[in-house]
Amino acid sequence: MKIYCIFVKVSSCEDIFNTIDNLKNIDMITKPTLIIDQQKCRENINRMFNKAKYHNLDFRPHFKSHQSLEIGSWYKELGVNKITVSSVDMAKYFSEDWKNITIAFPVNILEIQSINDLASKIIINLVVENVESISFLSEHLISNVNVFLKIDVGYHRTGINPKDKNLMDTILKVINANHYLTFVGFLGHAGHTYKCRTQEAIKEIHHISLEIMTSLKVQYKSQYPNLIVSLGDTPSCSVAEDFTGVNEIRPGNFVFYDLTQHKIGSNSISQIAVAMTCPIVAIHEDRSEIVVYGGGVHFSKDRLEDKEGTIFGRVVEKTEMGWGNIILGMYVNSLSQEHGIISVPKSEINNYKIGDCLLILPIHSCMTANLMKSYLDINNKVITRL
Repeated sequence: MKIYCIFVKVSSCEDIFNTIDNLKNIDMITKPTLIIDQQKCRENINRMFNKAKYHNLDFRPHFKSHQSLEIGSWYKELGVNKITVSSVDMAKYFSEDWKNITIAFPVNILEIQSINDLASKIIINLVVENVESISFLSEHLISNVNVFLKIDVGYHRTGINPKDKNLMDTILKVINANHYLTFVGFLGHAGHTYKCRTQEAIKEIHHISLEIMTSLKVQYKSQYPNLIVSLGDTPSCSVAEDFTGVNEIRPGNFVFYDLTQHKIGSNSISQIAVAMTCPIVAIHEDRSEIVVYGGGVHFSKDRLEDKEGTIFGRVVEKTEMGWGNIILGMYVNSLSQEHGIISVPKSEINNYKIGDCLLILPIHSCMTANLMKSYLDINNKVITRL
């Protein structure tokens, strides 16, 4: 069974025949390939854009998930004019089309030359959480930059303890003394929502984040009347409806979603906008397993623990429009560098043969996309990325 990934809306018999004709010049997929469903992707973007608009929030999407200028253009079509990235290199790449970029990663002072170069061309917002970094910037900047203070809202990865007002005041003192530095507000990321398994748990973490950030806003508003509060995890932005005190949101993973976000409660399976195509290279009927060409170097080794055990991806039905429902009992149970081992119900294993391709939803779409370095759309067009 050969696979051709078609994501088109078929409305008539004539459309079906046109689709078949268009397949004549499409090469058959022969190796692990990340397929993007542009319609689902655009719907995800539109949904989050409209949610931000409804809540009067600035929408500064995080582009680390897709890292593609072409996908970025789909945001531009809606009027989005500022973005978030996670590295200086990513900021360089997107600065071709975007002139207002937040690098939402603690500033790496070793990249000061690149920071100065970027800051001379576009608006750059940096994230700082210690005195050493802000002091270095104060001494070495030759162009204007905006500065967010990174606040730890409970994730405990990076950020200033929100109770440490002395540290915040010390950093702000350095900022105020340098004409190249401008304090713009507080930035937080509730990454611990990724450990949630219910929408109620997500909302509880989000509520705590709001309390922390709005409290800081109240404390510093008189001194900095234009300061903003920026929050940005996909689970909170997907399910929460209270954004009191927040000025902008920075979700990223929502553009594709994935099985982790589904497990959390952020999205439905039908909203996952990328799937990996993997050729079958071996079938072991005695142990009800299929071996595919698609391993850790393609998917990453992110995993979920579910009732079946450890899951590295789930196989979905192939449809004329791309993919449909999860095939029950059929999932990736282990990954090595190039191999993926698929558990298959005994009643289903004879439906497959070597040379067939399986469509697999990733656990973490951002990591998978980063490893694959490009996407294939419905017209057999490669969408490039950083």
